[in-house]
Amino acid sequence: MDSENSSILIIYTGGTIGMFEDPVNGSLKPVDFKNIMNQIPEIKVLGCNIKAISFDPPIDSSDIDTSTWTHIAEIIEQHYSSYDGFVVLHGTDTMAYSASALSFMLENLDKPVIFTGAQLPIGALRTDGKENLITSIVIAAAKEYGKPLIPEVCIYFESKLSRGNRTTKVNAEQFNAFQSANYPYLAKAGVHLVYNREFVRHPGRFRKLVVHKELNNHIAILKLFPGLTPEYMDAVLGYKELKAVILETYGAGNAPTGIWFLRRIKTAVDKGIFILDVTQCSRGSVEMGRYETSRHLLKAGVISGYDITTEAATTKLMVLLAQNLEYEEVKMHLNKSLKGEITLP
Repeated sequence: MDSENSSILIIYTGGTIGMFEDPVNGSLKPVDFKNIMNQIPEIKVLGCNIKAISFDPPIDSSDIDTSTWTHIAEIIEQHYSSYDGFVVLHGTDTMAYSASALSFMLENLDKPVIFTGAQLPIGALRTDGKENLITSIVIAAAKEYGKPLIPEVCIYFESKLSRGNRTTKVNAEQFNAFQSANYPYLAKAGVHLVYNREFVRHPGRFRKLVVHKELNNHIAILKLFPGLTPEYMDAVLGYKELKAVILETYGAGNAPTGIWFLRRIKTAVDKGIFILDVTQCSRGSVEMGRYETSRHLLKAGVISGYDITTEAATTKLMVLLAQNLEYEEVKMHLNKSLKGEITLP
């Protein structure tokens, strides 16, 4: 395995890794990228040609939106032929959304795009940012027989590399902030960096990178809960520009069986609104029709999300809806694993 002489572009968007504590009120605020590089002199001995582009100003991950994803994708597109891999420094709160989005936006990707960040600022004594950044660069630079070892959009955090569109943030306090509940980790870092090669997705024959820059965000997420009212459903489904709903259901895809609930679901589907059934459980998959409480959704035209995360479901729909596809084409793509985001039965 060879990583020396690889060219890596670091894209610094913001996030805790580059923040400092405001002496006035104690809140964390982003600073520029030079602060990060000055804190990690070890990067200079990795043997890689490393350059960096920094957002100006840096963005807190709570302020990330679709235009941010387009900006990141355009930077990668503009520099794609000049670098062997990309490392995106990003806040943790919306990192799983951003990594999922980029996985669908970057069609025919055959180079690593590794998202990482930190739970503590890079200047903090016990920061996790140094190891996260150093190992992300090593992974982005790794080659075997002249080809990138991990040609995917991934998240590296606290010794684990996961497929970006399989990842969810699960912890706001521990360094182990992310999990890939329904798909194996692509690599684990200990004394040795061990790759699970059989789970890595490769693009097949070479095709030119295509970047989907348009996204349609006329989407709603409707999480079911005991006591859900018809009025609440009407407020969500009554949004004029609504194109799709991610329906976060119970267990294996179950939902209320009341006539009032089913009627609203069926009316939305008949209007051409896509309703994607995604389980609230962190592990497991939607199995529509397994129980009586999901069979009525199937009959109403609700689409199974299988084991997709809410983050991946949201961003997959945004990309598909922006492509002006026919209804049945979108439905077909939702039932397919486009970027390794779902496990089909």
